[in-house]
Amino acid sequence: QVQLVESGGGLVQAGDSLRLSCTASGRTFSSYSMAWFRQAPGKDREFVASISWNSNTGYADSVKGRFTVVRDNIKNTIYLQMNSLRVEETGVYYCAAGLGGTSVRGYGAWGQGTQVTVSS
Repeated sequence: QVQLVESGGGLVQAGDSLRLSCTASGRTFSSYSMAWFRQAPGKDREFVASISWNSNTGYADSVKGRFTVVRDNIKNTIYLQMNSLRVEETGVYYCAAGLGGTSVRGYGAWGQGTQVTVSS
C-alpha cells in the first residue's frame, strides 16, 4: 500500500501563498488518483482538489482560480499551490491516494496531515 507524507504547511497571513507537497512511497504511484482534503476543527474533512493518473484535475468551487494541483510521477510527489489564502481555509490538509472523486470514500491511503493556519 502506498504511504504518503505531506509537508509545507505553516502560518501565513490572509492573501499570502503557500505550497504543500505530498510524497508517496511505492512503485504504483503513477496509477493512483491523488487528492487534497482539509479539515477545520470541529468540521468534517472536505475535498479541496484532485488529480488523476493522467493529470486531469478537479477543484472545490471555493478554491477554483486560486489553488493549483500538479503531480510529478518521477518524484512520486503532488503539489498544491495555494494563492490568496483566506482565514476560513485554516485547517489540517491531508493528501490522499485512491480511485478518485470528491468523497473521502474514494481514497484508501492518507497522509498524517499538515497544519495550515491563515491569520487575518
